[in-house]
Amino acid sequence: MQQTMWGPKPAGILGIGFAGLVMAVAVVTVVTDGPGRVLGGVAAAGLLAFATMSWVSRPKLAISGEGVVVRGWWRSRTLRRGDIATVRITEFRRLARKVRLLEIDTADDRLYVFTRWDLGTSPLDVLDALTDAGYAGR
Repeated sequence: MQQTMWGPKPAGILGIGFAGLVMAVAVVTVVTDGPGRVLGGVAAAGLLAFATMSWVSRPKLAISGEGVVVRGWWRSRTLRRGDIATVRITEFRRLARKVRLLEIDTADDRLYVFTRWDLGTSPLDVLDALTDAGYAGR
């Protein structure tokens, strides 16, 4: 049975949330200078917000009976076979390593881009699952 839902790994989200919490505690208890508190507070709030929104938007991509469901921070969108123009992998080198992105281009000129973090697995595996389900390969 092939996987049909993809999202960030819960352990990764909890790790980022824990790092944000530790940073917030450090800002309140350890940092004594004003600018350091502001910068640390902003960084802690950013980590906590990122962890919260990553948890809320799980799963980011899913194959359902109606189509491919793309979930964002505020709403979900179901893409039917006719809505999807292309599904492809974009690959490039960044910081001496190869980075792959899954791109879903829709007929109404929207582009959805998913990283390994968004999917919780390799974008190649997700492309294979979408191809097997009949959504890719056009």
